Amino acid sequence: MSKAAELAALIGGQKALSNRNLIINGAMQVAQRGTSAVTIADAAQYRVDRFNAYDNTSGAFTYEQSTTTPSGEGFINSTKLTVTSADTSIAAGEYAYYAQYIEGTNFSQCDFGNSGAKSVTLSFWVRSSATGTYCITLANSASNRSFVSEYTISSANTWEKKTITVAGDTTGTWLTTTGIGLKVFFCLAVGSTYQQSAGSWGTTSFAFGSSNQTNWLGTNGNTLYITGAQLEIGDVATAFEHEDFGTTLAKCQRYYNMMGADNAYSMWGATFHAGATTGKTTVLFPVEMRAVPTLGSSAANTFALYDTSGNIALTAISINVPNTWGTNLTVTVSSGLTGGQVSQLMANNNADSFLEFKAEL
Repeated sequence: MSKAAELAALIGGQKALSNRNLIINGAMQVAQRGTSAVTIADAAQYRVDRFNAYDNTSGAFTYEQSTTTPSGEGFINSTKLTVTSADTSIAAGEYAYYAQYIEGTNFSQCDFGNSGAKSVTLSFWVRSSATGTYCITLANSASNRSFVSEYTISSANTWEKKTITVAGDTTGTWLTTTGIGLKVFFCLAVGSTYQQSAGSWGTTSFAFGSSNQTNWLGTNGNTLYITGAQLEIGDVATAFEHEDFGTTLAKCQRYYNMMGADNAYSMWGATFHAGATTGKTTVLFPVEMRAVPTLGSSAANTFALYDTSGNIALTAISINVPNTWGTNLTVTVSSGLTGGQVSQLMANNNADSFLEFKAEL
């Protein structure tokens, strides 16, 4: 068979290997919010893009991007979680996890909720100072359909590759919209209220793991690293799909877009003066976002409007008439603008000023 025929057969047999990973940023390279550790609380928090961590135990842990990776696998980054305050006895209603939520438009090809639901295989590299049984849970948007799988970390502080295959769910409601199609939970600790037996689809509300889950938060200083996370259709884990950084970044920017200052006088866009104290700045996003975003920013006075008269520090900044591909910002100063003129929105001698647009699942 010629090489062209082999390629055609490969594509025709749906075995082509590009764009097969349903998890975004599985190599943990993109971290728009920063790489340093943040303490996780009783709310979903992000550090490495697309992956959130949550903790409602009596303990505490941090979440950061790391350069510790398995040797010879082509990875340069991982996620690092570190226990900073131990919880030696997980109460019934307590749990902690690391997770990615997959958009329904991307997950729809798996056909969950129908008779033709496809099996999926999750593979990843993990390293922890705490050995034992850990759990992965796949769940729908409502978290009333879930499949708990167990895996074992056998050797402390040693990279191990894990592979888990789950038969597709033929029942339940699985979104195929821009909402959450699938939740993928890496369980860190779980109380009895949120436990479910491993190995089959169940209906426990918000199941995060089984009764065998190791209490990773039980010892202060415990660490856990993850990289190379890949979820694909089928019963076989293929080699990790390394993609170029720009492609991964663009995928992440659909959900979160950080426009940070490159220097102390970075500029974001032209501002039309609506009057003596207000202006309108148009900002276009690098990719269309999943949904109309909300705005976050550094303090208003870290920004200024610049024109021929000099810099005027902002007193307020807010989002105005946003859509999925761009927005106007309403910027306010105490005085000094001339209606009908134009200035530049810029960093006010502050290299840490930033705008962030959030449309996470």
